[in-house]
Amino acid sequence: MKTMKSIFFLIFLLVTFGSTAQTEEQQKIIRDAQLAQEAFITNNPNLEDLFDNASGYVIFPNVGKGAYIVGGAAGNGVVYQDGKVIGMAKLRQLDIGLQLGGQAFRQAIIFQTQAELDRFKEGNFELSSTVSAVALEEGKAKSIEFRDGLAVVTMPKAGAMIEVSVGGQKFEYESF
Repeated sequence: MKTMKSIFFLIFLLVTFGSTAQTEEQQKIIRDAQLAQEAFITNNPNLEDLFDNASGYVIFPNVGKGAYIVGGAAGNGVVYQDGKVIGMAKLRQLDIGLQLGGQAFRQAIIFQTQAELDRFKEGNFELSSTVSAVALEEGKAKSIEFRDGLAVVTMPKAGAMIEVSVGGQKFEYESF
């Protein structure tokens, strides 16, 4: 009987802690997201209050965007609720039109309301073409405002960023 209890307890522990463990790749993305959040706040200290008071947010520490007539963007991010990591997200975007080049940037989507965060967590979230991002530049403070319960902030990883269109970005969410 004691052996059976021990076995059940061991199985319980494995299921409980094994299901919430992140892969090595996810742990790296989480570390990178923490560094990206620090960079956002260093660049614009007003963001600290937005992150602290938001229902949730998602940080994509490295979004790659490239184009040669047809363009696209992709990145992996971390989803936070009340300041705690709750899952991972994938960003995908396809653009068609005259474009050439590539860039790497960080992106944060801040959810003002629980309803917007819940909509994101449903898994088929898309930024409409009316959503615009505030592009942060080093040493230049910018006002960040919510529109329809969202604020989107981008920041170049290196060099200057002419423009980042976030309309049409699609997201997938995976909880832990």
